[in-house]
Amino acid sequence: MNSTTVIIGAGISGLVLARELVTAGVHVTVLEKSRGYGGRMATKRVGEAVFDQGAQYFTVRDAKFIELTQNWRNAGLIKNWPDTPHRRVVGNPSMTAVPKALAEGLEILREHKVTAARRIAGGYWDLDVENHGVIRADRLLFTCPVPQALAVLAAGEVELPAGEAASLAALQYHPCLALLVTLAGPSAVPAEGLVLTEGPVRWIADNVKKGIAQGAAAAVTIHASAEFSAANYGMPEAEVAARLLPVVQAWLGSPAVSTTLHRWKFSEPVTTHAERCVWLPELALGLAGDAFAGSKVEGAVMSALAMAERLRG
Repeated sequence: MNSTTVIIGAGISGLVLARELVTAGVHVTVLEKSRGYGGRMATKRVGEAVFDQGAQYFTVRDAKFIELTQNWRNAGLIKNWPDTPHRRVVGNPSMTAVPKALAEGLEILREHKVTAARRIAGGYWDLDVENHGVIRADRLLFTCPVPQALAVLAAGEVELPAGEAASLAALQYHPCLALLVTLAGPSAVPAEGLVLTEGPVRWIADNVKKGIAQGAAAAVTIHASAEFSAANYGMPEAEVAARLLPVVQAWLGSPAVSTTLHRWKFSEPVTTHAERCVWLPELALGLAGDAFAGSKVEGAVMSALAMAERLRG
């Protein structure tokens, strides 16, 4: 049996980690519970309208990330957000461009939700996968949100070292309600988007002005605040729209034709781990992602690179 490393989660962190390991000659299988990949680097089409519904842009600061993103830029996968400071970088044509490119050639099993991870004789991992039986791995790496990883380990009765268990359990996330609004005409949202510091809305952006939906229907992404999202996470879509649209009416500029609500349960870490990743060699178990090296896209990538370096070392 070939040695297999399984990565749970095909967000940007999981995809970068998988590609780094495959380049180093490791056999990697990525398991993703949803139909797509990219995590919060997500784009959604509603009729003729196109929305970046999760991460709106990212910034580039670390030298390693600068090198990596230069390769993405050379490949035409990213660009600067039009009419904004150059530090804002977006996918080209949308935020899914980079994840789609990273996923090419990788062994990714989508709609494979892992419900439990169990340690068995010989030091292997047996993963219970909903509707797909059991998948065995020599090494298990989580890049999904930490609470999801801990739930999978708990279901398999895996005990982590006490200190590490406590530090991981302390990592919590803010939710985010994303309301996607199709308009009858142009919006009045500034080209660079708008950050609101008070009230139930924290962010509003026009996807046409952003450049991901040229010629398409006017498409505005509204992100509710962490406080509103937490208090109203289960609220029906119509009620969320009724609460949020009046707040941003002055910036919509045209009547709303339709709304679609996406619920991000694990939108942004409240705090981050002291280390860029966690690797427990005695369990052949690792955790990486935006809860370790920073809550944004760059942090997720840097955590993946740190984990790859740890495993290569």
